[in-house]
Amino acid sequence: MKKAILYSLIFAGILLFAASCEKEPQIPVTPPSTEQDRKKAEEERIKKLIAEDEDYDAKVSLLEMYGDGGSGFTPYYYWYTEVADRNEKLKPYDYGDIYTWFDALLYLPTDRWSWMMDKETYVGMETGASSGPSGTWGVSLVQPVDEFNDYRLFILEVMPGSPFEEFGVTRGAQLMGIGDLEIPEGFKKQAQIDQFSEYYGQSPMNFTFRLADGRDTSFTAEMVYDLRTNYILKTDIFTAEDFPGLTEPVGYFHYLSFKANFLDDMKSEMAKFKEAGVRKMIVDLRYNGGGDSRASDLLMSYLAPPDAAGKPYVVRKHNSLLSKQDQTDIIPEGNSLELDEVFFIMHESSASASEMTYNGLRPYLKDKLHHVGGQTYGKPNGMYVFLYPPDDDTYDRVDAGDYSTLEYVFLPICFFNFNSEGEGIPSASESESGFMPEYSVYDDPYHDFGPQEADIKACLNYIVNGTFASADDEPADDDSAVTKAFASRRGIKAIFSEAETNPYYGTCTRPLPKEFRNHNLQ
Repeated sequence: MKKAILYSLIFAGILLFAASCEKEPQIPVTPPSTEQDRKKAEEERIKKLIAEDEDYDAKVSLLEMYGDGGSGFTPYYYWYTEVADRNEKLKPYDYGDIYTWFDALLYLPTDRWSWMMDKETYVGMETGASSGPSGTWGVSLVQPVDEFNDYRLFILEVMPGSPFEEFGVTRGAQLMGIGDLEIPEGFKKQAQIDQFSEYYGQSPMNFTFRLADGRDTSFTAEMVYDLRTNYILKTDIFTAEDFPGLTEPVGYFHYLSFKANFLDDMKSEMAKFKEAGVRKMIVDLRYNGGGDSRASDLLMSYLAPPDAAGKPYVVRKHNSLLSKQDQTDIIPEGNSLELDEVFFIMHESSASASEMTYNGLRPYLKDKLHHVGGQTYGKPNGMYVFLYPPDDDTYDRVDAGDYSTLEYVFLPICFFNFNSEGEGIPSASESESGFMPEYSVYDDPYHDFGPQEADIKACLNYIVNGTFASADDEPADDDSAVTKAFASRRGIKAIFSEAETNPYYGTCTRPLPKEFRNHNLQ
């Protein structure tokens, strides 16, 4: 009996021991990823980003076309040494679009001038074409808030061929109404600005203007889709019939942009000045943001005195690695108008090549060169024009006026400009950048370009009386009234100039030398 109980206890123990030895069900666990797996996943991610980025090759080109194939703007970019190490580590696929990538490569905030553009923008600038998504009105509007605390809207300039031209609209005309929106006093409420912006983008549209001669007119106009200009907005020859007291003809040349495609137009206009015996010239660059230095070379050849021909007017200095590539532009011979005095009208929109031309004349005209208007923009440097795709075929096509293969244009700062005496364009800071005028004048939106417009009138006063001010002028409080430091964007304003809205405003461009394309800099 005892044995039976003992066997029963032993058997129960064996069952308990067996039960305790059974393994509990295990949930399968995926082994940790290996370093090789993680690397492969990252490679797949990068491949996907590259495959989905239609501008990837162009982004890579920004690293390669300017230099050694992996160190940023090497060596053409002016601040190459400051960005080379950093840019070598940047990856194009980490940046969403090519414009963000372009900015990432720059030496910010020092470089506030380099920029890029797409094909359409470049072609429009080079050919003189102006259009928008739905066309263009071919005019510029301004609210003289900063100068006169005036919120009304005035026409600042009318391009030849503008839809408004046939209705007698000129500079100085006031926009009184658009559509059913009446704005005789300008904008006082944001709702008015919103309504104006909506109407201004529609075509056809009804406009009401008070013309420069005081007459009111209303008309319906349609935008044009292909408006082209040669960038010479206006030329004139003033005589005593235009401005009493003049004893000789005075030339007036209003130039909107330095463009190499329109050199023949400049030659034609300058021939008229020469034939008329003009010895005093007013050069109006108030809205000129610069452009191609080949055009500035030609303008210099007419404005500089005969004994300056063959002498330098600008020295282009590159970074330390490219000092052998420093260039000197010589004033071309044979074109001088033999001028006794030259007056430059420049304001805050006068930039880059405009300032460079003025600066280049200073050593040769000295006190016979005058600056009337306001403080200039202050852009002391220039760019080579890098095309994408960067092959010779694209450059040759563009040189011939064929833009079919062009996709982008890159304009990094590559050199700084100095005149023959080593003087640069002031650029210490945004408020201190640019040349200060000899005589300060507000940009006058109330008169068309002519003897009664404030800047032009000041120049003619000086020629007749030896002083810029006339008896009926109201003196400014002080010279600071027309400086950029004074401009204090007050109240509700709808219209801003490109110089106010475009952080990359102003250009002084040079064609990219062929040896630069192939990195052959020996």
